[in-house]
Parts: sequence; C-alpha cells; structure tokens
Amino acid sequence: MGSLTASARKLARHKIVWPVVALLALMLLNLIVMPEFFSVEVRDGRLYGNLIDILKNATPLTIIAIGMTLVIAVEGIDISVGSVLAISGAMALFMLKDYPLWIVLLAALGTGLLCGLWNGMLVSVIGIQPMVATLILLTVGRGIAQLITNGQVLNTSDKAYSFIGKGQFLGLPFQIFIAAAVFLLVWLLKSKTAFGLFLEAAGGNKTASAYAGVRPRFILMTAYTITGVCAAIAGIVYSSNYASADANNAGLWLELDAILAVVIGGTSMRGGRFYLGGTVVGALFIQSLTTTIYAMGIAPESILLVKAIVVILVCLIQSDIFRGMLLPQRRKTVNP
Repeated sequence: MGSLTASARKLARHKIVWPVVALLALMLLNLIVMPEFFSVEVRDGRLYGNLIDILKNATPLTIIAIGMTLVIAVEGIDISVGSVLAISGAMALFMLKDYPLWIVLLAALGTGLLCGLWNGMLVSVIGIQPMVATLILLTVGRGIAQLITNGQVLNTSDKAYSFIGKGQFLGLPFQIFIAAAVFLLVWLLKSKTAFGLFLEAAGGNKTASAYAGVRPRFILMTAYTITGVCAAIAGIVYSSNYASADANNAGLWLELDAILAVVIGGTSMRGGRFYLGGTVVGALFIQSLTTTIYAMGIAPESILLVKAIVVILVCLIQSDIFRGMLLPQRRKTVNP
C-alpha cells in the first residue's frame, strides 16, 4: 500500500499527468451530459463528428503552440504569432494568382522565417525584453498584412492550395497530418540533437550555460525563428481552410491560446525543461473546451468567462502548493 501511494505521488509530480487528467475529465463530462458528442459518421469515405472537428480545428493552435514551447523554454515569449499567421496567409494568397504553388508556399514560409529572425534579433542581439520586442510585430504585423492585401479580404478557389486545409487523407482532414509532421520534426530536433539540451540549459541559466560553451543568444534566435516558421505553417493551413486571407481577423488572439496551451502542458514560464507532448495535450484541451461550450449551447457572451474559469482551475490543479493545501499532509515521525 505504501509503495502504491508513493508511486501515485511520484506520478502526480509529472507535469504531463494533470493536463491529460483535465482532458479526460472534460471528455467524461461530455460523455455524461452529451453522449452523442462522441458519435463519428462516415460519409463519402470521410469521418465526421465532434472529435474529428476538435482535431481539425486545433491544428493551427497546435502548430503555433509547439513553436511557442521552444521560446518559453528559453525564458522568452512571442505574442506576435497571430500577426505572423495573418502576414503569411496574406502573402500566400497574394502570390497564388501569378506563381506556382511551391513558390507560394516557400514565400509564405520565408515570410514567417524573416518575422522569427526579426523577433530573435530584437531579443537576443539588441536585448529588448521579449514581451516588448514581439509587441512591435504584433502591432505592425496586421498593418503589413493589410498592405499586402490592399485592405481587402483575398479569396481563392485554387484546388491544390485548398487541399492543404480542406483535403482528406485516410479519411481524416489532411491538416491533422501537417500538425503531426511538425510535432515529429520538432521532437526529433529536441530528442535526437543537442539543440534540446542546449535549449533547456540556456532556459535554466543563461550565464552557466554560456560558461559551459552554449551560445544562449544563438539558441534564443533559433527558437524565435522556428516559432516564426511554425506560425507561417499555421497561416498557410488557416488561409487554405477558409480559402481567404483576412488581415484583421486571421489568428486574432491565437497567441494567448498558444501561451495557455504551453502552460497547461506543464512548461514553466521561467524556462528550462519543456514538454512538447504536454503542449499538444494543452492545445487539444483548449479546443475541446471551446467545442464543448458551443455544443452545450452556452450563451456567446459567457463563453470567454467559462473558458477562463476552467483554465484557471486546471492551472491551480497543476500547482504543487495548491494540491498540498487540499490534500492531507503526511506527518513526519521524529525519533526520540
């Protein structure tokens, strides 16, 4: 019994456990209140249902949150990812009329890469605080997107481009496989190269890592660059799914959901160790919560409030101090 309790306590300290528990609890609530929530239908070889919608609609958020995890792991933050998404989507649809698809995709990805380099340079080279540095692109970014689109909402009927966001593969939305590919690439970068170790070292203590031979500025710039590319991929998926580029509304407030997904997934805002799998679970939790709120028919004016309360509860449950206040403490035995 004692070993079982010790194992439970050890498991409870693992960062990814609580977001998984929160996601399962949300699914259990849906199972009790709305059993039809889990129904999945096959139509014309395609899967339809709330679970499929959650996976599909969470794709842009998941991709951006994966990049955001790297930045937060090194004590940074990027609040411009929503604007980078809008710029990349606008660039893609602007060029789609006159250029082949592969050039369009490279241009959109290159746009995100440049935005990431810009943020990385401001933070790592010039030394501007991450929040202020990325606030610049957050503000200016949508203006740049409006210049690209000439203030109009660009639309497209290109079938090849639309396949990215609307296409199906093996019965599932194609964009799900894009998110899986991004996760796999970043996971390989973290686990199979020294980059992940350098990232955690620079995030844990920049001075000590510098003495150990790690270049924190280079690591920081690389993290911001990857985040910019991730935001560009999300912009391509987003604009393809809606077959349009709206400079004002595309990706609006998505940066806040991305930060929440990272925090819910167990990565500390203080930097250091990070959890890509936890971030994916956090993104799925946020999208599942949004879908659940809509499915329950909660009044639109209350959605943000309900969402905030649930997220606060999840964050509190993750806190060791908060759980210690709720659970009975073991008494220490003192030998005479």
